[in-house]
Amino acid sequence: MITRPPLTLGIEEEYMILDPQTRALTSYVQEMLNQGREILGDQLKAEFMQSQIEVGSRVCANVEEARADLIRLRRAVSEVAAHNGKVIAAAATHPFSRWRDQEITEGERYQDLHTDMQDVARRLLIFGMHVHLGFGQDDAARALIIDIMNQIRYFLPHVLALSTSSPFFHGRETGLKSYRSVIFESLPRTGIPPLLSSYEEYDRIVTVLAKAGSLGKGGGKDPTKIWWDARPNPRLGTLEIRIADICTTVDEAICITAVIQSLAAKLFKLRMNNRTWRLYRSELIQENKWRAARYGIDGSLIDFGIEEAIPVPSLWAEILELLDDVLDDLGTRKEVEYVNTILQHGTSADRQLATYRQAITGGDSQEQALIKVTDQLIAETRQGL
Repeated sequence: MITRPPLTLGIEEEYMILDPQTRALTSYVQEMLNQGREILGDQLKAEFMQSQIEVGSRVCANVEEARADLIRLRRAVSEVAAHNGKVIAAAATHPFSRWRDQEITEGERYQDLHTDMQDVARRLLIFGMHVHLGFGQDDAARALIIDIMNQIRYFLPHVLALSTSSPFFHGRETGLKSYRSVIFESLPRTGIPPLLSSYEEYDRIVTVLAKAGSLGKGGGKDPTKIWWDARPNPRLGTLEIRIADICTTVDEAICITAVIQSLAAKLFKLRMNNRTWRLYRSELIQENKWRAARYGIDGSLIDFGIEEAIPVPSLWAEILELLDDVLDDLGTRKEVEYVNTILQHGTSADRQLATYRQAITGGDSQEQALIKVTDQLIAETRQGL
């Protein structure tokens, strides 16, 4: 009998580095890295802009381990920031800081991105969350990664809707719950991944792009320069889910992680029963992604089976029912059922908008209201630490 892949977990989060007086982004990553790496080693990394800092969890066997490691990482980075007179916050865009004021991080990878992409790269003042599911690195694991990726594509907009945390950009209310999604898709090789027939087809895509110089200088073959919302990571033997805005609270981040792991386990279980989730064209799923980015949990996504738009909470009720028979085996029931808390109380984007509008109604200026939003992000990022 074929056993379920390990579905180990890894979480990457990208945080804002803020000045506690102005609440603006500040280019201070190198100073934080110098001290932080003594504590966290290679779990702490620079990002494209010097006002960003990234953490990566250990390989975790379950969501309980993932929660503990994420708390440890957030606490450590918060302490390093405080030691340097800074604070961190988790949201996919900063409420008012501007990309023109940010400094690009030194290093060949970032400088190449800057040179190649120009203004498209300079606008990437965004912060994401990536969840890695461990499958292994043999041929069977690679084939399974492609099969699960093809099926899980359908659910990516549903995950995005739960994670939205970027309603503001450059001091403006954008009208979207995930403005990060729009900014990021100005890069090439982004968005909902294509349907793939095999791992070999994926590898051929990587090879062609590498030969053409799209994945590095001199024909370098760096598949991490394919930025799809879900992608294989050959070096790690993982399926990497990249659709989510970074979650402001630990509880939200672990909920999203548990949901992704549970979806993969359910899709594998269907496979073992000679069943599969129906595969849909990327163009249709991309329409749902737009709806999720625009409206979040307040909107509707298309149920392609009945060809009707259904409210997001109703769709999540169906998904939770679908996942029910894998939750106890994984130990993710409490974390996955936190979806209901998000649906009831709103995502980070919803809370940010509520704070902003309440402040404006109370007579605050736009600047004062956005400071209150940023203060809320700082406080919520620390919750549970």
